[in-house]
Amino acid sequence: MSKMTTMSALLLALTLAIAGCGNEAPGEIASPPAESGGPSSGAASSAGDPHSGRSDATPASGSAAAPNAPTGRDAAPDKQNEPADDGANKTTGKTADKSQPVNQGNDASGKDKEMQVVAKPESITALVNKQNALPDNYKPSDLVYPDVPFLFKEKIEKRMLRKEAAEALEKLFAAAKEDGVALAGVSAYRSRATQKALFERYVKKDGEAKARTYSAVPGTSEHETGLAIDVSGSDGKCAASDCFADTKEAEWLAEHAPEYGFIIRYPKGKENITGYQYEPWHLRYVGVEIAKEMAAKGITLEEYFDAVPVSQP
Repeated sequence: MSKMTTMSALLLALTLAIAGCGNEAPGEIASPPAESGGPSSGAASSAGDPHSGRSDATPASGSAAAPNAPTGRDAAPDKQNEPADDGANKTTGKTADKSQPVNQGNDASGKDKEMQVVAKPESITALVNKQNALPDNYKPSDLVYPDVPFLFKEKIEKRMLRKEAAEALEKLFAAAKEDGVALAGVSAYRSRATQKALFERYVKKDGEAKARTYSAVPGTSEHETGLAIDVSGSDGKCAASDCFADTKEAEWLAEHAPEYGFIIRYPKGKENITGYQYEPWHLRYVGVEIAKEMAAKGITLEEYFDAVPVSQP
C-alpha cells in the first residue's frame, strides 16, 4: 500500500473514533456520577462516624434525609408527658409543706424559741431570759458578800452578788431599816450547776411546763448573772412565796427599790412578756437611771429593750 493510502486510512479511523464520543448531553461530563466512591457535592461523608449508625459511605442517590437526622419520635420531646413544675424537690420528689409553721415562738407548754447567747454577759443591763442565755461556764469575776442580813448564816454562793449590785443592796437595806422595814436576803448568785439541780427538782415536783413558769432553765436564770436577789422580811415568812405580795416589805420595795437601781423584775400583769409569774421578791440590779425610767413607765426589761415578748407562762 502506498504512503498516501496509509495516511488516508489513519485519518479516517481517527475521525470515526472522535465521532463515537459525542453521545452524552452537554454539561453532564462536568457533573460527577451519583456514587463515585467519594462524597457527593455539598454532603458530608458518614464513613468513620461512630454516631451515624451506618457502615456505608454515603446515602443512596436521591435520598433527601441527612444521615443523622432524627426520626419523628425523637425530633422533639413530648410536652404532654412532662410533669408540671409544682415546687416539688427534684431530688427527693417530695413537695414542701408550705402550711407548716416555722419558729412561731413559745408554745403553751413554755417551749423556748431558738436561743440566743448574750454577747456581753458582764454588762449591768444584760437581758437574760427564756430567749437569751448566758455563755456556757460564765461566772461573774467580781462576786462579793454584801454586808446585809440573810435568812442563813453560812457564807455560801447564794449570799454573793457582783460588787456594784452588792453596794447598792447595802444602801437599799439601810434605807428600808430607817423606814422601819426589816429585810433579809433569801437567794442571790447561783452557779449553772446549782440552777440545773434546782430546775430539775422543780420539774420532778410539778412537771416541766409548770416549773418553767417560776424557775429558769440552766443558763437563763438572772441569778447566774450575780445581779439578782430574792428578798423577804427578816422573819422569813412568805419568803419567795405568793403571800409576800401582801406584806409591807413588798410594798416598800415596789416604791423604793428603783431609787437604788433595782427593779421588780417579774411584775404583776406582765407574765406574758417576762415568761414568769409575778414575783415581788425578785430584785434585779440595772442601775439607778434605768430603774427609775422603767418604774415611771411601768415597763419590763424586755419592753425597755424593745424585745419580743417571751412566752405564755
